[in-house]
This record gives sequence, C-alpha cells and structure tokens, in this order.
Amino acid sequence: MAGPVKQTPLWSLHQELGARMVEFAGYEMPVQYPGGIRHEHDHTRNAAGLFDISHMGQLRISGDQAPDLLETLVPGDIAGLVPGQQLYTVFTNGDGGIVDDLMVTNLDGELFLVVNAACKDKDLALLQAHLGGACRIGYHTDRALLALQGPRAASVLGELAPAINELGFMRAGTFVINGIECLVHRCGYTGEDGFEISLAGDDAEQLARTLLQYQAVEPVGLGARDSLRLEAGLCLYGHELDETTSPVEAGLGWVVAGKYRGEHPVGARFPGGGRILV
Repeated sequence: MAGPVKQTPLWSLHQELGARMVEFAGYEMPVQYPGGIRHEHDHTRNAAGLFDISHMGQLRISGDQAPDLLETLVPGDIAGLVPGQQLYTVFTNGDGGIVDDLMVTNLDGELFLVVNAACKDKDLALLQAHLGGACRIGYHTDRALLALQGPRAASVLGELAPAINELGFMRAGTFVINGIECLVHRCGYTGEDGFEISLAGDDAEQLARTLLQYQAVEPVGLGARDSLRLEAGLCLYGHELDETTSPVEAGLGWVVAGKYRGEHPVGARFPGGGRILV
C-alpha cells in the first residue's frame, strides 16, 4: 500500500504562487501555475524557468572502490570521470533493459547521484545490495533540488555568484548563492542552458524567492517540464525507457562507454552487456 503523499520544502511557496498541485511519484507537485503550461513553456525558452525537482533522489557513494563498483551496474565510464565532471548513464538489468536513468558526478572523493523520483527506493536497494559491503551509501532526505533553465539562467545566477559563469556544461561545483551553500550542476532537462541546484531543504524557499525576484525568472510546473523535454527529444523513464527497452533501442547507444566499443574493447562489466553490445 502506498504511503502518505509527501511534500517538498517548497510546498507552501507553490500554494502562495497559485499552483495547481497533483500527486506525482508520491509527492504533491505543481503541474502548472496561473499563467498556464504554454506560457511557462515559452517563458523557459525565452528567459528562465524555475522548477522544483526536490522529489528526485539524491545519493552519495564514497569509498575507494566506488567508481569501479558502480561500473558493474551501468555502461558509463565512471572511473574516467575527473573531479567536478558529470555523466548521464543508466542502470541496466540482465536482459539489457533500463532499470532507471541517472546523473553521476565525481565530487573528488565521492560520487553524487541524482535518480528518478519513482525509482529512488529500488535504486537505493540496488546500490546497497551490490555496493553496500564495500562503499558508504548516503541517501539525502533533507535536501532540495531546484532547476533554473533557459537562456537567461546564467546571467541570473552569475549575478548572484559570479564564479558560476566559469562552470562548463556537465560540470559541477560548490558555490555560495546569496549566503547559501549550494552544489550546482550545469545541466538540465529542457534542452536549454541551465543549472540544477542541490541545497539544504531548509534553505530552499529562501533561494527560490531570491531567484523569483528577477524579472527573467518565473515558476514552472511539471506540465511544461514534460512539454519542454519532449520538444528537446529527451527521454522520460516509464515512458520512452523501461526495463524491457535497451539503451540502443531507446536511441541512447551513446551512453555506452567508448572503452566497451571500438577496435580493442574491454570486457563489459555491466548487466545485459551481451545484448547491448551486439
């Protein structure tokens, strides 16, 4: 039986902003604000949209063997990540299907993972079963995750923390934004330039209000998040991706690390490699 519907740290702010709330992946989330999905979609394409994605799972894996062991679950080159570098990859099963897609970042001594909200419990169980004996696995329940997406996102964050201007695509770093310590990744799920910001849940509303003070920034809900990712051709787990679909069938063959392909490939260590690498 499903448990009670959860709320993110920005729930009160969503109510104040007039959001229409829906249940999604066990959380009460904003699907749209009074301006409507089309307006939010267009505003993100032309300025900057602020998304609450705190329902996503945030995990940390530490231990000397963490990169090598994580490679036994995903087809990405985790060991090849340099500090501050981020990688998109997928958990696979023995049939080569996709268990979940995720982002992995090397934080110089530990790995930071962002996984899908609907899959985070099974992902955590998978990691504990395969890595728990050799690695420390932390599951953050006290952190929020915000996404600022659009062509004006960099100028807004750059005004609050100028050093962010030096952050490259699929790179991450720790920055102080308006007095709040944040882990910032330059990435997103809209096809636009943008950032995902991990921070303490208690600080999330303060930062969101600061960002919304900018004329370029407006709140955006799950409806436009979906239309934006569809327009950009980005996959959603449970729709284009599932446990019966391989990365190749999903058009994600590029997530398979180069070391598994080419003239002299190394042996695949991840589940379903025999099907995926045919």
